Amino acid sequence: MAAKPNTILTLQAAKARYPGAETFTFGDSRALCDRLLALVRSGAKTATCGALRDFEAGADPMPVVGRRDIALDWDGAPALVIETREVAIRRFRDIGEDFALAEGENDTLEGWRAGHRRFFERNGGFDTDMDLVCERFRLIEDLGS
Repeated sequence: MAAKPNTILTLQAAKARYPGAETFTFGDSRALCDRLLALVRSGAKTATCGALRDFEAGADPMPVVGRRDIALDWDGAPALVIETREVAIRRFRDIGEDFALAEGENDTLEGWRAGHRRFFERNGGFDTDMDLVCERFRLIEDLGS
């Protein structure tokens, strides 16, 4: 229980260092979050996407080009700072290989489609015509390990 105040202080310090930064967590489980943070750290992951419906519902803040945001680990501690380089709205079925590979999670477009289909089915539903918020980013700072 003593670790929680340290986490809050650390998050406060990160927000002070990056004014205007939003916070978010990659994935929908500890294992996926850890895997995606490791991919960003390694340089393999330079893109991410989410269902537009989640942004419209206010569940997640919309990415903004040039803004630096704080990716949290599963426990809510700051892990990484990224800077958004590009934001586009695309239908799931229109995602190309270049973007899919930039996500770093699979080495084929078909692998990306299968993994993301399962993710969206677990998180609100899937349709090949669903709109995705597609974000490209760069790693600014690794705040933890």
